[in-house]
Amino acid sequence: MSGFSVLQRPQILSRLKSQSYDLLVIGGGITGAGIALDAASRGLRTALVEANDFAFGTSSRSTKLIHGGLRYLKQLEFGLVKEVGSERAVVHKLAPHLVIPEKMLLPLSEKKGLGYWLTSIGLKVYDWLAGVRPEDQRRMLTRSQTLKYEPLLRKDDVKGGAIYAEYRTDDARLTIEILKAAVDFKADVINYVRATEFVYSGDRIAGMLAYDEVGGYEFGITATVVVNATGPWVDELREVNRSLQGKRLHLTKGVHVVVSYQKLPVKQAVYFDVDDGRMIFAIPRGRTTYIGTTDTNYVGDKGSVFTTREDVKYLLHAVNAAFPLVNLQLSDIESSWAGLRPLIHEEGKSASALSRKDEIFESTSGLISIAGGKLTGYRKMAERVVNLVIRKYFSDIELKACHTDSIKLSGALNSVQEVRHYARTLQQHGLDDLTVRHLVENFGTQADDIINLRDNDPDTAWALLKAELLFCIRYESVVTLQDFLVRRTGLVYFNIAKAKRYIEPLAKVMKEVLDWDDKRHAHEVTAVIQLITNLSTFK
Repeated sequence: MSGFSVLQRPQILSRLKSQSYDLLVIGGGITGAGIALDAASRGLRTALVEANDFAFGTSSRSTKLIHGGLRYLKQLEFGLVKEVGSERAVVHKLAPHLVIPEKMLLPLSEKKGLGYWLTSIGLKVYDWLAGVRPEDQRRMLTRSQTLKYEPLLRKDDVKGGAIYAEYRTDDARLTIEILKAAVDFKADVINYVRATEFVYSGDRIAGMLAYDEVGGYEFGITATVVVNATGPWVDELREVNRSLQGKRLHLTKGVHVVVSYQKLPVKQAVYFDVDDGRMIFAIPRGRTTYIGTTDTNYVGDKGSVFTTREDVKYLLHAVNAAFPLVNLQLSDIESSWAGLRPLIHEEGKSASALSRKDEIFESTSGLISIAGGKLTGYRKMAERVVNLVIRKYFSDIELKACHTDSIKLSGALNSVQEVRHYARTLQQHGLDDLTVRHLVENFGTQADDIINLRDNDPDTAWALLKAELLFCIRYESVVTLQDFLVRRTGLVYFNIAKAKRYIEPLAKVMKEVLDWDDKRHAHEVTAVIQLITNLSTFK
């Protein structure tokens, strides 16, 4: 049992109440996770609290790519492209099973987007800024080569194309693994603990009051520095701190829909133009293909963001225009997700035109807030925040330099070749290819631990799923059934039929292991059923 287990929750809470921390991070998304790992690995006594589950917000609802932001070349954001482009290779090195090389096809249209030569030059600049290895650099394609790569494309609209390098990931799994690494460096990390108000010593923040959503009580946490890394909720905490002035967040909504791979059998990931000047991904993943994303202004409940019928119509129209033979219908959509981008507001700019750069805000009472940024840039964002914290508050202490570029994540092997070899060894357990891919791409070598937890149930699919659940309870701080089905395994997105089939058996296991009463058990089942309805029906 690890320090990141829900079964260790009482001990973690006890430490949070009794110890004084150098740094307290509020927010358990990718940004907060990165800050906690960076700070703890340098030697700062670090705590992190998350009001919901880890990766609950933006960090489980992205396009699930560690990508360089090709579209930001159009906005002339060369610094951003260079940073996140070069970071792709770093994050891949830390977890080659979880951050997987993905060749992206960029078809060029007769009627939309940039021309052949502008695209060629743009991709060349992209490769140069991102430091892409020669063997992975862009390759321009003729019309016939493009259609050979993807025969489903509209043939009368393709004038050429390009293949370039990106990386695919699972954003929530990446967040969880970074948090596990932070715990390995003695950070105290907990979910379902909500910041309610700040505690001050004179005019300076000295910690916060927190509410344990599981236990139902409030307690205090003492810290020298508090960092607000709550994504879409950053301004709410700045408001609590009475420091919301100047720049503010501008929330935009991004939606993805999931269909069976048989309905959209693209041969590789495709990044294509749509009529309004935006670009959309169609990305194969196991038994599914997912499509996204939209980019619209959002005002509403940040904790309850779902796909609407209008969102679906936009994506279906875009896909059917680019791939006319597939004729996707509303009834073909199995699942969806919708997330918020916490961007920095710029007067007069549309949602799509807003910068993806991150910014740090400091209040006069010492609250440090960070907003904006991209999944790919989490590590450099964390480094900037921790550098600031150390420079202002711990310059007299000898601490390590940032070395998160060399901290391997749990389950990581050393190369793609080793990952493939490991996957082949799992087949000796009688697992089919899709199951092996799911285990390896989500857990890496931790798949061995999961397989060892299997029992002899004649329903072998159930035996393995139950083993996954037990692993996630013991090592990944699963508190609710949704934590497991959404953010530890992604089943409600990529195998929603399987999720439905095993709701009751999974809830029964959690009831036994976590000592739920009948009321809690019924609530968990109802909550998942309602979530699945929200993800698969559109108003």
